[in-house]
Parts: sequence; C-alpha cells; structure tokens
Amino acid sequence: MPRGRAARAASPTGAPGDPLVDRFGRVHRDLRISLTDRCSLRCTYCMPEQGNEWLARESILTLDEIERVARVAAADGVTTFRLTGGEPLLRRDIVEIVRRLAAIEGPDGPVQIAMTTNGIRLPEVLPGLVAAGLTRLNISIDTLRPARFAELTRRDRLSEVLDGIAAATASGLTPLKLNAVAMRGVNDDELVDLVEFAVAHGAQMRFIEQMPLDAGHTWDRARMVTREEILDALSSRWALKPVPGRGGAPAERWRLDGGPHTVGVIASVTAPFCGDCDRVRLTADGQLRNCLFSTSEFDLVPVLRGGGDAADVDRVLRACIAGKLPGHAIDDPGFLQPARGMNAIGG
Repeated sequence: MPRGRAARAASPTGAPGDPLVDRFGRVHRDLRISLTDRCSLRCTYCMPEQGNEWLARESILTLDEIERVARVAAADGVTTFRLTGGEPLLRRDIVEIVRRLAAIEGPDGPVQIAMTTNGIRLPEVLPGLVAAGLTRLNISIDTLRPARFAELTRRDRLSEVLDGIAAATASGLTPLKLNAVAMRGVNDDELVDLVEFAVAHGAQMRFIEQMPLDAGHTWDRARMVTREEILDALSSRWALKPVPGRGGAPAERWRLDGGPHTVGVIASVTAPFCGDCDRVRLTADGQLRNCLFSTSEFDLVPVLRGGGDAADVDRVLRACIAGKLPGHAIDDPGFLQPARGMNAIGG
C-alpha cells in the first residue's frame, strides 16, 4: 500500500479513495458478489428441496449496476472480487460479468476475479471465463459417492460436477480449491478420500465446518464435524504440518507429509478468524453485508436506481464497513441466525 494511503487508514469511515477500514482496524480488500440466489442443486444444509421463495428477477442487480459498485470498491482498495451465488454460472451474462470486472484497476493494479461454483456448467463456459479474465476457482464437492451425492443435493448430478473439476484441472487455473462441508454421519467417513481425490487433480481440498446458514434454520451443532475432528481423521493418513502466514485467508492450511500438497480447514465455528476478516458482501439484490452472519444490511438499490453517483455508493459502502462488529458471536447465548439462507447471502 502506498505511503499516502496507509497514512489515511486510521479513519473507520474516510473519503472516496481511502482504504475501507472498520472501527477495529481491519482493512477490507475482498468483495464477495452474489449473482443469483438460484442454484442447480438443493443441498440439505443450504436450502429446502421445494417451496423456495426466490428473489424477484427485477430485484437482481444488472451487469451495469454490479460494475458500478465494483469500480467504487476497487478505487477504495478492494483487490479481489469473488463471484458467488446461489450458483453464479446460472447467470446467462456470466462471461461478460467476468470480462467487465476483470478490466477494472485499483490503485495497486488490476483486480483479481475468483469464483465459487458447483462446477456443473464449467465444461461449457470455462474457456470463455478464462479468456475474459477469471483467475481463480473454488468448486464445491461434499462427496464422491453418487448415491450419497443424490441424497445430499437432491439431484443426481455428481458426474457433471466431476466433469467440471476435470475441466478446471485442464484449464491451468491455479490454485484450484475444492470445498466440502464436513457433516457427521453424512460424509465424515470420506475426508481422506476427498483429500486424495483433490491431490490427484492438483487441487487443494478445504473442509468447512457446517455453519448456521441454512434457509430452513435446522442447523444442529451436534452434527457439525469440528476442526479438531477433521485434523484427527487426516492425521491417520498423513503427517500434518501447519503452513504459516495465513493472513486474512479463511482457511488454515497444513502440508501433507511435508508437501507440496496442502489441505485447508475453515473453522468458522470452533476457531473463528473474525479478527483478520477483510471481506464484505454484496447480495444479488443489492444489499451490502459486513459479515456472513450479519442480521442487518445496507441497501444500495436506492442509490443505484435513484440517480446516485459513485460518491453515494462509496458512502453506503463505508457505512456498512463502519458498522461491522468484532466477531460473529455464534457462541453467544443471544446469537441470532440470519434470516437469509446461504444461497441468498452469497459465499
């Protein structure tokens, strides 16, 4: 960060072009942009199989509106845009979204464009995404067993996800990361198998503790496989050595038998990393959220559709950052699960 920008970083609000710093000194450099709340799967820990109330199509931000917000965020020091959903590949304009966002430059150069996807449409669209400027991919895969996949996602589409992973491997995008939510009695007997699969594809496997973000509010802490349980299971197969220098990354990493391969664990519940969080989220319908578990949102729609300019977008963005709490307080007796499910928040 240039000296002039660092000198202004003490203010939790600031002016357009200043870094996005909250009251606790956290500098925000990562904007998660949800493109839709719709998905081609119905994972049990995310949404019901039927009866989902989707966002109205007219409420979904357009490409131009997304770009307006992204340009302001980049000018304020955001260096990475991660495209999420629902399933971002369901957007028909996904290649153009990547192209427009990848053309944005901030004070320190071009932004990075990452995506989290279930991989189902990747063989069809990945060449266009890479040409448009996509730089990183995370693909979700919770099981390698077809019958279990169909039960967990309520869709018999494991072969399509595996084809998507193969396409990502062939694309040369690195580092390729595979994400799995670890669930007791569901896939906790596959942890070693999933890591071996990832290693075979030159990818990093990352296990995520199940979080209270399902649309049906059925989260049960007893079903969550903890960080320590995940590491114990993997230690039966590999010697694990911590990788230093985590920074603001959500995953702790360990080398497998000395490397070069690694495995990651995102322990948002039992070992939260809130003190180093550098992320802010934009929902598909134009709401800014300063935490995955936030119960409040900052509405950008009146600005975007009511004649506001870049300074107005910046003002709402800074208000959102200024209101960020020190942590998500999942273990607090007064914790309230967000009204939105994960598909409507965006990862």
